[in-house]
Amino acid sequence: MARPKKPAYEYVERLKLYRKRIKGPDGKYIAIYGKTPSELTEKLDEARREIEEETYHRENPTVKEYAEKWLTMHGSHIRTTTLVDYTSKVKIYIIEPLGDKYMAEVTPDDVKMAMNKAAAQSASIYRGVQMLYKMIFGSALESHIIDESPCKNLNPRGGKTPKEKTALTEAQVTTLLDAVRGLPPYPFIMLCLYSGLRREEALALQWDSVFLEGDAPHITVCRAWHIEHNRPVILTDLKTKAAKRTIPIPPQLVECLKAVKENSASDFVIANRDGGALSETQWRRVWGYVRTRTVRERTYYRYVNGQKIPHTVTPVLGERAAHNNSVVYSIDFEVTPHQLRHTYITNLLLAGVDVKTVQYLAGHEHAKITLDIYAHLTYNRPEDLADKVNRAFSG
Repeated sequence: MARPKKPAYEYVERLKLYRKRIKGPDGKYIAIYGKTPSELTEKLDEARREIEEETYHRENPTVKEYAEKWLTMHGSHIRTTTLVDYTSKVKIYIIEPLGDKYMAEVTPDDVKMAMNKAAAQSASIYRGVQMLYKMIFGSALESHIIDESPCKNLNPRGGKTPKEKTALTEAQVTTLLDAVRGLPPYPFIMLCLYSGLRREEALALQWDSVFLEGDAPHITVCRAWHIEHNRPVILTDLKTKAAKRTIPIPPQLVECLKAVKENSASDFVIANRDGGALSETQWRRVWGYVRTRTVRERTYYRYVNGQKIPHTVTPVLGERAAHNNSVVYSIDFEVTPHQLRHTYITNLLLAGVDVKTVQYLAGHEHAKITLDIYAHLTYNRPEDLADKVNRAFSG
């Protein structure tokens, strides 16, 4: 004999309401009430939709939620400096364009469109962002949050083609130093030109790591400068183990640092007015002394009657700036902070310093890095190779 069918709902006499129990997203039963069967049905439909959405959300987080969780999960396994870099890239190139989408809804086209922002930057930034996309969605795939990664066919190429690195000539170094002598960027430029420090190493350098007396003046690299929300963060966890090194410094840098130290009340070699490390804004202002003295065309804006009017200035070499008589346009070549370090390494190699020594002084983790970047200096000069080739084919 068949059992009687259980009613779809029950009437609660003491409440004068119809009731139905359904299972919630956490597995526990919840009661839904209605004054009439039709009202109860409407409320049940709405509750089931909400439960379905909440269950879906729990099982399928948004890109923002999962990317932030991924950073937290991996934070203890990677260097602090790497985590800072990852966090910045994830925020700008993954969360900003895709953060509100559910992980399972992201398509390959979504990823390609989001990658356009990274493609407008350098090739190295593009590759770094691409790697993060693959790692984050690959982790989601392993955790069965998604059935297929939208990044598996991501184009490995992209980003602006990096310009070939060129060192400053001796004449350009003289021009640059003359242009900023006595100005805020001068100590930074001297440090990078004559010790090969990376920007983050120079801006984190403190006097307890600078040794100017004795037969072998030197500096010790043991800190790195990073920025979080425009504020400086000084870390002792460097880019690689090889970045921690001791660098002998030549007389011209010794004299420069002695002069800086004599007038310094800060722990930092390059400090702001309060004696602390530079913020991002302060650093840009310091490097601005170099930019404003170049002959590169630039555009700035003025407000006239409430309207933003662009003005283009084309500086002429040797002339003074119209808005600032103390500024002379004397730099007729492009110069970047990294180019100073590149010049240091180039000069070492051209002076005959062996590659392993240059690798150590530059803080490269492997000699292959040094060779890949600078091989043309040591192996492409006919005057250096002619004798070797002639000996190989003699007799």
